[in-house]
Amino acid sequence: MKLRELAHSRTGDKGDTSNISVIAYDPRDYALLRDYVTAVRVKAHFGAIVGGEVTRYEIPSLGALNFVLKQALGGGVTRSLALDPHGKSLSSAMLDLELPEAGVSREAAS
Repeated sequence: MKLRELAHSRTGDKGDTSNISVIAYDPRDYALLRDYVTAVRVKAHFGAIVGGEVTRYEIPSLGALNFVLKQALGGGVTRSLALDPHGKSLSSAMLDLELPEAGVSREAAS
């Protein structure tokens, strides 16, 4: 299952740093996101796009995770030749992360 089935995402940028939030549609799925959407998995998912560190911040009151990806925007808006120098498409790419289907709380509640 793709992350987009359980969550939506927002993104922002500052220089060469992208900030991506992942917000569970259903608060009951937050624990699954917390367990499987780790900084290590996010860095591996983006591969060579992210040249620096990935840091994860947990926001349980919102059912959200926030990731800060350093060296992810080709030098930043004023330096990058990328079609999306702000990194807005990175939130969509984040939602392609694969998650296990077992233990999804919303399925158990159905």
